[in-house]
Amino acid sequence: MAKGEGAEQYSNASLLNKSVSSDSVKLPRKHEHRNRLSICNKICYAIGGAPYQITGSAMGFFLQLYLLDVAQLDPFYASIILFVGRAWDAVTDPTVGFLISRSPWTRFGRMMPWILLSTPLAVTSYFLVWYIPPFEDGKVIWCIFFYCIFQTLQTCFHVPYSALTMFITSEQKERDSATAYRMTVEVLGSLLGTAIQGQIVGMAHAPCLPGPGEIVADPTNYSAFDSQNESDHSISLQHTKTAYMIASAVICSVYILCAVVLFCGVREHEATGIGSKPMPFLQGIKTVMGYGPYAKLVMGFLFTSLAFLLLEGNFALFCTSTLGFRNNFQNILLVIMLSATLAIPFWQWFLTRFGKKTAAFVGSMSAIPFMILVVCVKSNLIIIYVVSCASGVAVAAAFLLPWSMLPDVVDDFQVKNPNSTGHEAIFYSFYVFFTKFSYGISLGVSTLSLDFAGYITSGCSQPEEVDLTLKLLVSAVPVVLIFIGLGILYTYPIDEERRQGNRKILQEMRDEEDSETDSTEVAEMI
Repeated sequence: MAKGEGAEQYSNASLLNKSVSSDSVKLPRKHEHRNRLSICNKICYAIGGAPYQITGSAMGFFLQLYLLDVAQLDPFYASIILFVGRAWDAVTDPTVGFLISRSPWTRFGRMMPWILLSTPLAVTSYFLVWYIPPFEDGKVIWCIFFYCIFQTLQTCFHVPYSALTMFITSEQKERDSATAYRMTVEVLGSLLGTAIQGQIVGMAHAPCLPGPGEIVADPTNYSAFDSQNESDHSISLQHTKTAYMIASAVICSVYILCAVVLFCGVREHEATGIGSKPMPFLQGIKTVMGYGPYAKLVMGFLFTSLAFLLLEGNFALFCTSTLGFRNNFQNILLVIMLSATLAIPFWQWFLTRFGKKTAAFVGSMSAIPFMILVVCVKSNLIIIYVVSCASGVAVAAAFLLPWSMLPDVVDDFQVKNPNSTGHEAIFYSFYVFFTKFSYGISLGVSTLSLDFAGYITSGCSQPEEVDLTLKLLVSAVPVVLIFIGLGILYTYPIDEERRQGNRKILQEMRDEEDSETDSTEVAEMI
């Protein structure tokens, strides 16, 4: 069985420096050397997760607002773009996961070539998503096409990066530590994406247009007011379009920088042990989806993650339309993400002290009071900032827990199926698949709901039906989804005792394989 290059070099050096004798050769435990990650390795690995979160937060918070108020698309067409893009993105995940599992091992690894080659194409398509073409008729097709292309290329980056957790080390403790670093940087990435997009766009936000009732209120001045307003709106709208393009260019630069740091600072190790044949695609789907702990974990976090994603997708509109904070919404979003960033170390300590399952329950439940409070309190900016700060703590748990618990399921599966390999990318890609597909449906349905409620594009005020719809989308619906998700997670069987037992079993299997491999090397040397 193949091993990491560093481990092979260490073994060979040890053999050459000692007398080659079947009685006297003593070999070091190689896993102790290849499994340890330096702080630099962990930071470089964590930085690789930033591009997905930077672009994700920018699109999650601002794309719906951009399509409605800047591209000025009908809410129906905006919902089509959001749904088709997310649905297409979801479909590509298992496909890319399968292709990665069948990819040959290279000197850079199996995951790294996908990450490196997809980056330049991904940033190009991302920039074009935020560019409004000069022609009117094909605007919807343009947005759908480049949105789908970007999601595909982003998948080619994110799926191998997610599965990379299993290949940087085989030690559970080191993987958990690297995941904590990753989650911290990913929340920082979300914060950075929100800050870049929000602050640049916030300085040139598209102006609102008065509704019919506001215009009729001053009929004597209607013609002059309308002409002047249209002229000012056209100039300001062009400034807003330019601001979105500048923000996307900055994010593209950060994306490339993070990919380079990941490639240069992380070494991928070929999985040792436990089987020789990769899992066929159809068999992989059947086996992975039929594995009980995985199904329960995915379905549980599917609902809890969907609750936070639904809040994310509609919160900017809620702040601008319902609360009336058109000039402050980007700062509110910034407070949420900053609070989430600072809370990551707390949740890492909490899950280490009380267990991951307990942390999932406490973290998700802590968001419910603030989801209810945000729609009950009248437009008070100070209270909204306080609520946003507290909500960020729960958002941090939503970021950290799923990715911290997925490796435990993969390990549990490995213990139960010791002759299976090539399944890691399938596990991760299907989790991302279900999350993205449901998120696409939620965005499409929420935007359609706004259309049915009578949303006015670029309107200074919205009908009461729109305000009620937004309150439901950021409060009542997410709360229900959280309760459903936690009900499923309650049946999740991998507790701390089982997790530690799996760790010991896997370590014994790797030690046994190392021993067999060392014996073979000694025999060849003799």
